[in-house]
Amino acid sequence: MSLIVQKYGGTSVKDVERIRNVARRVVATREAGHRVAVVVSAMAGETDALVRLAQEAGGPDPDPREYDVLVSTGEQKTIALLAMAIQRLGHAARSFTGAQIGMRTDTSHTRARIQSIDARHILDTLDEGTVAVIAGFQGVDDDGNVTTLGRGGSDTSAVAVAAAVHADVCEIYTDVDGVYTTDPNLVPAARKLSKISFDEMLEMASLGAKVLQIRSVKFAMQYGVPIHVRSSFSDVEGTWVVREEDAMEGLVVSGVTYNRNEAKIRLRGVKDQPGVAARLFGPLGEAGIVVDMIVQNVGQDGSTDITFTVPRTDYRKALEIAERAGVEIGAAAVAGDEGIAKVSVVGLGMKDHAGVASRMFRVLADEGINIQLISTSEIKISVLIEAKYTELAVRALHAAFVEAGAAEPRAES
Repeated sequence: MSLIVQKYGGTSVKDVERIRNVARRVVATREAGHRVAVVVSAMAGETDALVRLAQEAGGPDPDPREYDVLVSTGEQKTIALLAMAIQRLGHAARSFTGAQIGMRTDTSHTRARIQSIDARHILDTLDEGTVAVIAGFQGVDDDGNVTTLGRGGSDTSAVAVAAAVHADVCEIYTDVDGVYTTDPNLVPAARKLSKISFDEMLEMASLGAKVLQIRSVKFAMQYGVPIHVRSSFSDVEGTWVVREEDAMEGLVVSGVTYNRNEAKIRLRGVKDQPGVAARLFGPLGEAGIVVDMIVQNVGQDGSTDITFTVPRTDYRKALEIAERAGVEIGAAAVAGDEGIAKVSVVGLGMKDHAGVASRMFRVLADEGINIQLISTSEIKISVLIEAKYTELAVRALHAAFVEAGAAEPRAES
């Protein structure tokens, strides 16, 4: 008998009929002889509605503690409805909030981090033959305050529960039937991957792919929890996110991703001396702004240029901080650009294949696309380009690396 944790997102439980569909899936898994714990999100649109209420009552920046108390109620509605739907099909089910399963987090309201889970309540319930229906996205700190994990937190909740109960698999049910080589809405030739490694999925999630939340992949990788990304609207096999040695598909590049939520800031004529970068990036870190790509030119005549990127949502705040820092460190000029995007190629096969970067740059050059910044890791290459060329770049790179290179074997080590 396997122990399976299933997670259903907002679109899968958007109304009562879809909740009934989820109940049927859960019951089918239970009748196949498996123990089942289910983690659910709020019904589609519910969290947004609660956020609007919070802002109407508390202004644009409502009290974080009370905000978490409010928005956590969306998942509580779903768990009760799903438990009722499962019971109506003749199976025992019991709903649990994050606090009731001992989902302990730190005190960072609206973006809390999971610290531990008391798995006893869940395991006792499963041992009784009862389905445990658990609210995702939420937990409780050591003082008993309700906390939430941030957008996409239900994925993280599900993987954390799976790790705590030593589940055989964590099934993530969503409105797509797996992980694709790129956005199929942008590239019709995109194909579904049968397997992908944790490392590749982590890179893809961080670079713009929206199938899985980044923290959930980190949790799964840390605790060795296999993830199966599936559609809640069909029974087809999805994509398995697994260890590297189990994920080899023969592709040099497994995916092409893009992210339009990028902005660029450049400081020109900065003094080329120790401590300058710290005086710029220190205040950005203190403001909670995540800096992505950073490039510093080789100094000439005692000065250098520093260029970096931030999420577009933080652009105005970041630019203000950069302008203040620029005055302090004597920069000749500070300028920004919101009209950019990051396009990346990702793949384990890049570890043992030379020439991926040169091929990528040649493909973009052939399309007349100028590269502004470049960032690399062992399994990814990212470039910054003008946002208006995003779709063209993604299609060209997918054609060159995935469609044309699908049959390329990886070099043997």
